[in-house]
Amino acid sequence: MSDETDTGRYLRLTVDLVVEVQDVKALQAAALAEISHPDAELDDDERQEQIELVNADDTGAAALQWLIEPDHVLGLVEHVTDVEPREAMLGVEPSDGILEDEDEHDHDDHAH
Repeated sequence: MSDETDTGRYLRLTVDLVVEVQDVKALQAAALAEISHPDAELDDDERQEQIELVNADDTGAAALQWLIEPDHVLGLVEHVTDVEPREAMLGVEPSDGILEDEDEHDHDDHAH
């Protein structure tokens, strides 16, 4: 018994991106608009919890999570027409402003 998804090839795409938040209040306002939108599919308690998280986070990380669409990451890849996102997990956390490659030895086997 074979399912069409069993024959697909899956690739895990990992992207580290550092952004500078220049206006936390504007970022929070945009996130609050997303949270309040009916398409957010949140019940009243979940909506209130998310509003409180965004308002309490002065780094903007909680707000940014609401504004990133993981599917849009595929827009970074040229010449891709036959790729369908299956699953995404998003994490946003404060940074010191630089990328640090903790697993540098894992990347030595391919050219950049």
